[in-house]
Amino acid sequence: MRTLPFKLNQDRRRHIPRQRHRVTNWPAYDASLRRRGSLTVWFTSEAIESWAAEPRTTPGGQPWYSPLAILTALTLRAVFRLAYRQAEGLLGSIVGLLGLSLRVPDHTTLSRRAATLEVPRPWPGASDRPDAEPVHLLVDSTGLRLCGAGEWLTERHGTRTRRSWRKLHLGVDADTGRIVASSLTGREADDGAQVGPLLDQVEGPVASFTGDGGYDQEGVYAEVAARGPDAAVVVPPRSNAVPSDTAQSAPTQRDRHLHLIAAHGRLGWQKRSGYGRRSRAEAAIGRWKRVIGDGLRSRTDERRATEVAVAARALNRMLELGRPIYVRIV
Repeated sequence: MRTLPFKLNQDRRRHIPRQRHRVTNWPAYDASLRRRGSLTVWFTSEAIESWAAEPRTTPGGQPWYSPLAILTALTLRAVFRLAYRQAEGLLGSIVGLLGLSLRVPDHTTLSRRAATLEVPRPWPGASDRPDAEPVHLLVDSTGLRLCGAGEWLTERHGTRTRRSWRKLHLGVDADTGRIVASSLTGREADDGAQVGPLLDQVEGPVASFTGDGGYDQEGVYAEVAARGPDAAVVVPPRSNAVPSDTAQSAPTQRDRHLHLIAAHGRLGWQKRSGYGRRSRAEAAIGRWKRVIGDGLRSRTDERRATEVAVAARALNRMLELGRPIYVRIV
């Protein structure tokens, strides 16, 4: 039996030089690695005063805890991936270590209030930004599993029903990387149908809208044009897309995309249109899966919507402060 020499076509192989990464800011990089494990929690005097609920003037039961107290417990629950009872215990231990005389909401109160809690938006409005520049919106979607049988139980006894999941739609600011819009729908929902609800959550003008090929729909262009006539829609047309009837006299944005693709190819169109910025939306989804998880722990749709809003606020706060866990109760 004749054996071939090792890598017979070695001289004809395409050689790619090995990348060499050299860290030039090692002290700052080393300090950032240490901050990833830090936990900073403090209560402001305003938060301590507003921890209890305001007296109710209408008939009915008197609540004990303000929305701030419920939001604080739900934030710890989302960041540390805890159940309601464990979130109650964690908040109680933090309050005890800080030496505060504050009552901690129990797990039944957290579960009940989570269904009706109005979570403040996790992003600043257009009036809060000093420059008030238009937003370059990047959108993407992903799936989140619902709580159910664990992996061991499924492998041991099999699955009786199909595991259900929900679809999470995110809108990310291309300049800051913050989540400025979010929507939770069923798995049968179309991505293009959620463009309107996402745009309604963005305060101020929209400079551009960038999404993948799933948003190549006439309704998406119409929704963006209704929000901003001069807003650019950066969506790759399908491979079998054809120009419109008015492509010669009055070309649309989609017609101009097709003309640019025909002239320079798909990669050339991506470079000239700025489509590569959409990777920041994928990075936001990856950050969500890494920190929050790839599933939903709540049992009802109302509590799931609150869970998504709380998680978006926590991720924006972590991104702003540059550390994974940073809780400031104000």
